[in-house]
Amino acid sequence: MIRPELCIRCREAKYLCGLSYCPIIVNTKTVRIDFKEVYGSSPPTVFVGRFSYPKITIYPSTPPILGDTTKFEDSKYWLNTDLSEFLSMRLSLVRGGVKYHRDDARLPDRFLLDIQSITISSRPVELDLRLKRIPSGGILDESLPPLGPSAPLEKLEIATLPPPLAVVEKVYDDNDMRAKDGIMKLYNAGIDVEKISKILSIGGIGKERKLVPTRWSITAVDKAISDTLIENIKSYDTIDKVEVYFRKHNKNIFIAILLPRDWSFEWGEAWYPGSTWNKFGNYVDIEVDNERYHGRSDYPEIGGCYYASRLGVTEFLASRKRQATAILWREIYEGFNLPVGVWFVRENVREMFKGKPVVFDDITTALNFVKRLLRSDLKQWLSKSLLSFNTIDKWLK
Repeated sequence: MIRPELCIRCREAKYLCGLSYCPIIVNTKTVRIDFKEVYGSSPPTVFVGRFSYPKITIYPSTPPILGDTTKFEDSKYWLNTDLSEFLSMRLSLVRGGVKYHRDDARLPDRFLLDIQSITISSRPVELDLRLKRIPSGGILDESLPPLGPSAPLEKLEIATLPPPLAVVEKVYDDNDMRAKDGIMKLYNAGIDVEKISKILSIGGIGKERKLVPTRWSITAVDKAISDTLIENIKSYDTIDKVEVYFRKHNKNIFIAILLPRDWSFEWGEAWYPGSTWNKFGNYVDIEVDNERYHGRSDYPEIGGCYYASRLGVTEFLASRKRQATAILWREIYEGFNLPVGVWFVRENVREMFKGKPVVFDDITTALNFVKRLLRSDLKQWLSKSLLSFNTIDKWLK
């Protein structure tokens, strides 16, 4: 019997239940492909696995579709797309796997150079993937957008290769630039964070070129950018009043409470029975991670959504040139039962902050408003929150 709370802590990353597979994901149907050769337009998509690290597998990927497949890698498009269409798109991306060592990015062979060229391309790339067998399986993951079936790659041919944008090519060619500086150069030039993480994963950024599993590169980019934004935010004046933002989307609610105080941050999630990581439970499981003014030295237990949400709020505060304590909570309701990746959090937080805030003079009145938005018990949130360290002990009685 699997203890329900283990799934919340694990999220298919640690196999805390002792099984060699995830019982939540194992019965999920994926796209079936009945051929060993796939010719199509890669958005572009390249996935780097993490198992057997530092020996890992790189997967150039394409759907069996020719034309403009940009939306297959556009998280802003995904956000406003029906879940079934989103899954259909992403699970049609067929992957051909090639094994490499992490350090092979320092002196890439011709094959790896081709994969890097595909990744940094500015537009979809026409590929011919010849696989050693019929592809199978797929990826549904808390951190990653879904991906379709895979098989070992026998041959890769590139039919068309659009050039990279000038700023991408400059960062890729600069072996003396620190990885964080390269990430920020691309970000400040308007390159999407999903694209930046892919370039990082194939060893395309930084002095110490190495292949980085996609799961890790996504969080590394979210963290690096928000770290930089936080340093700027700390030099700004605080906001004037308590601001509350919220967004309801696809069986989720996102709530942000911004307080007129020095920078601190919190991300919390409430998983309802019947939601992705609480399929076997019979109570709402609330998890919270946070950091004070000087940040944290350990990795948050709550996972990559922590840094995806932190990026969303730091972008917002930086655009206003204001500082605040940011408390962000998310409730995930029954029926939202497939992992889709941390992009879902990042893009929803960004959208939430496009709306107008509800403004309050004090935290007590603001929390009364938030209490009406939540389905779960506010006292449970406060018992784990940064707020419980401040001036609202009466809420915990």
